[in-house]
Amino acid sequence: MTALLAIDAAGPRAGIAILGADGVVLNRQVADAKAGLTETLPALLQSSLAAADDVQIAAVAVTIGPGSFTGLRNAISIAQGYAAAAGAELLGITVAEAFAAAFPTLHRPLWVAVRARKGRIFILRDGNAEAFSDAEIPRPGFAIALAGDAANEVAARLAANSHDVMLTNARLIDPVWVARAALARREAKLPAHAAQPIYVDPPEARQPAGGLRPHPV
Repeated sequence: MTALLAIDAAGPRAGIAILGADGVVLNRQVADAKAGLTETLPALLQSSLAAADDVQIAAVAVTIGPGSFTGLRNAISIAQGYAAAAGAELLGITVAEAFAAAFPTLHRPLWVAVRARKGRIFILRDGNAEAFSDAEIPRPGFAIALAGDAANEVAARLAANSHDVMLTNARLIDPVWVARAALARREAKLPAHAAQPIYVDPPEARQPAGGLRPHPV
């Protein structure tokens, strides 16, 4: 049986899912990714593949962002390596596409609100990702639905200003959604996204307190 492998670590947890070509979930595993992601994700992958040992992975889907700098790079590296070794197709899936796959019959635009850091939120809408301060959340001029780990905060701010907001129950990405988004892209014959990380803000790199090391002599 051929199957699709989905890998996600764009947010605060890591997830692996394996779906058959017919969309049936063959295996799904998630774990907290806040600590030890470099160990957690490979362990989940190994466990999932062992549990579905009768399948041949024909395609690998991976979330490409925006999201955690470390999580995206780890997940994409693992997806690239596995796809190359297995001779499988590699598909990049955006965070917005993954959340949208959870609501295939939603009758209003879906905004995804992701906490970037304290005081800063990413809003994913209309195929774009932008960063806003908590006090500058954009006001929609129409009814929307909200998902993402910062959805509660954004919904509260918008509702307080009488905007029509439907709060969904989707807070963290389910790897099954990543797989279904990939299957939907293939069925619609849409070109695959490159498996490269998407960032809204540049990675935050801080100089060590003691300064940079001098060049070797």
